[in-house]
Amino acid sequence: MRGRFAPSPSGRMHLGNVYSALLSYLSAKKGGGEWILRIEDLDRQRCKKEYSAQLLEDLLWLGLKWDNFSEASGGLSGEFYQSNRDSFYINAFDLLCEKGLVYDCFCSRADLFSASAPHASDGSPVYSGKCRNLSESEKSLLYNKRLPAKRIIVEEKSCSFSDGHYGNQVCQLSRDLGDFVIRRSDGNFSYQLAVVVDDALMGVDQVVRGRDLISSTFNQLYLYEKLDFHQLPQFFHLPLLLSADGRRLSKRDKDTDMGFLRENFSGEQLIGKILFLCGCIEKEESLSLEEALSVFDWEKIKKDDVFCSTL
Repeated sequence: MRGRFAPSPSGRMHLGNVYSALLSYLSAKKGGGEWILRIEDLDRQRCKKEYSAQLLEDLLWLGLKWDNFSEASGGLSGEFYQSNRDSFYINAFDLLCEKGLVYDCFCSRADLFSASAPHASDGSPVYSGKCRNLSESEKSLLYNKRLPAKRIIVEEKSCSFSDGHYGNQVCQLSRDLGDFVIRRSDGNFSYQLAVVVDDALMGVDQVVRGRDLISSTFNQLYLYEKLDFHQLPQFFHLPLLLSADGRRLSKRDKDTDMGFLRENFSGEQLIGKILFLCGCIEKEESLSLEEALSVFDWEKIKKDDVFCSTL
């Protein structure tokens, strides 16, 4: 088994990020597997090197040492940064183009949200397919106004998977997903494409992450199929940690970021707090990683989202 934690270094980690990191680590190690770290820094504008360095240091402070740790590079070698992996994404993108599955989309964000198409469960619009059948002359005119994003054609069929925590999940691809972007108009590859390529090539066969990404799993399974990756990971989704007023935790919430947490808790206190919040222990207490492994159990983890009103 090989699990992974794949954070985006767009700010300092918060409690929700650490929660996902810890539970993905425990799940992999409980099964006798490896746990690797990958930095998802595709967005060059928002992701900063200083955030990446801080992220590595915060994980090590908590005791979460990844199996692809590299002494020579100070913790993580370059091939585990997405910003260094464009050649792999280009190969995958070219394969999809060769299969006739990719087309130019000139729609703006405003165009997408003004369309009459239904909306996905995460609030994003399901693309109407407006640009799928543009003629060459129509595309030529639109090129003079803006550069296109690249979308993949999604078939009209059902997709399902069995989530390790929430059970069977079903989606009608064209109705619920629509054609989705695999390369942005600025040339950067999408999260959906990059995460599939990386997980497949890195041998990741267990993915543990927040339940807000359940719908993304269908995009990714579709790409696994079209890229001829036959080894699919097992997906486990976690209940979200919410603030007292019901908001998802954010890197803007300084009272839950790692700076605050490290000032107010030891690593063992924080591990115990997370295992208590998710339901693995009945009362809050300090736990070592070894103790956390002994009590970690998917059967105990809550399915409803968790309010962490006080820290």
